[in-house]
Amino acid sequence: MMHGAPEVTLRFLASPNDVASIGGKVHAGRVLEWIDKAAYACAVGWSATYCVTAYVGSVSFVAPIDSGNLVEVRAKLVYTGRSSMHIRVNVTSADPKIGRYVTSSDCMVIFVAMGADARPTPVEPWVPQTDEDASLYNDAVNRIDIRARIEEAMKGQVYSSEGTAEIVTLRFFAAPTDVNWGGKTHGGTVMRWIDEAALACASTWSGLDAITVYSGGIRFYRPIPIGHLVEVEARLVHTGHSAMHISTHVRSRDPREREFQLTTHCLTIMAALDDSGHTTAVRPWVPVTDEDDRLDAHARHLSQLRSGSTHLPPLQVAAH
Repeated sequence: MMHGAPEVTLRFLASPNDVASIGGKVHAGRVLEWIDKAAYACAVGWSATYCVTAYVGSVSFVAPIDSGNLVEVRAKLVYTGRSSMHIRVNVTSADPKIGRYVTSSDCMVIFVAMGADARPTPVEPWVPQTDEDASLYNDAVNRIDIRARIEEAMKGQVYSSEGTAEIVTLRFFAAPTDVNWGGKTHGGTVMRWIDEAALACASTWSGLDAITVYSGGIRFYRPIPIGHLVEVEARLVHTGHSAMHISTHVRSRDPREREFQLTTHCLTIMAALDDSGHTTAVRPWVPVTDEDDRLDAHARHLSQLRSGSTHLPPLQVAAH
């Protein structure tokens, strides 16, 4: 099997179309799209076949990106399974007049290689070559168990009408402009929808502007065909001082059918902003029903699980 280099770097200018409607900074959802595209290019380059997004974990948004900034998205293969590729993605940006790059986001993305029969197909093993490679490889191995526990905790939760928390539901059709190279909806586009729904939920609850500070446990269960009716349901499950933890489920169905199928699940943490753009206290959400109590405890449990996996080892940055 032929395969290419285990690393891809995308460079481009952030445009006014990438900017959020509030705050003048680039949408977190747009950054998630960039992460998915860079990781996809890396996965396809290594496997020499079409690949699908399976999981995106622990995306912390640590620095904003302005319109006009020069953006660099570096995707590096750090581990391979039988058909999976674990890819570290680092997003940095700089004012082109200054050229000093600052990390905006850093995360792990898992892609699965697909054969002509639309089933997972084996990939060439990746072997660490440098000390940095070995550090990233060991980190990826250590995360497998934590990720499995996070997935199991998220999968086991029930969301019903018994809950009393804020819920925002978006519905629309997956459009031809959302298509990826396999004829389905881009994984990055789905993540943007999730971010938009979570923002709507956070702003509705708080009555304030909000920004994304964390997005994680993004599990892709099945693709969304173009033309499907899409439902994105964002539900508040926990509040902190300025933070709102929001669980989002994406479902889709053929318009000729009645039942929605779960396609994606994610937990997003939003922070409330005051009029000057600084984080501010948010009114607390107090659980009322048994389901409220259970989901609030679930959000706290996920925070504990993530605490052991959010700090990635340093990624050497090439000179610019």
